[in-house]
Amino acid sequence: MMDMPSDQPIQDAQLSREFFTRQAGPGHLIDCDLDEVDLSELDLSRWTFERCSFRHTDFADSGLEEAVLRSCRGAYANFRGCNLSEARLEACDFNNSTFGNAVLGAAQFVRCKLTGADLADARMMDARFEETILVGAKLAGQSFRKATLRQLDFSDADLRKVDFRQTDFEGCSLRDADVMGARFDGADLRGADLGGVRLANADLFRGATISREQAGQLLEELGLRVL
Repeated sequence: MMDMPSDQPIQDAQLSREFFTRQAGPGHLIDCDLDEVDLSELDLSRWTFERCSFRHTDFADSGLEEAVLRSCRGAYANFRGCNLSEARLEACDFNNSTFGNAVLGAAQFVRCKLTGADLADARMMDARFEETILVGAKLAGQSFRKATLRQLDFSDADLRKVDFRQTDFEGCSLRDADVMGARFDGADLRGADLGGVRLANADLFRGATISREQAGQLLEELGLRVL
């Protein structure tokens, strides 16, 4: 098993759990294969991962504080109970991944794909999502209160009871999302696609700011003709 010099990245390697248990401190991996590897309960804080593969990788209860994951792919990765405080995930694809009980305090998700990801039980205090695809993601009960959301695609997502009070939407989509019980008081929704809002949900936007065009769409959902 290779050891990694502290000042040199490892590239194009297929690694196992034993590799990480032998490292004294944070390292830098590029184009490495970690598919289906058990990385649970390891201290991976401040590690840097570039273009690495994490398909079905298990990060359960591991520490990824201040880690950087750039252009990584990890369908069905398990981040349950993982500490991602102040981590930065940039241009990563973690579709259908699980973040149950993960700590995402001040974590940044930029230009990521989180299609079908389960974030419903994650602790997201001050987490930031920007230019990120959350199509079909599970976010029920989370809070984006007073946040500015830019280029987020929540299409078909589970947004039940999400707190969007005083939130600004810029270039976002809520198309066909389940927003039952969500709160939009004081939100600025003029930069959001509200297509597919159901009749039962139209009243949720009371107290929010919408455009004339969006108002017409909502009235059409209520069965009224707008001339």
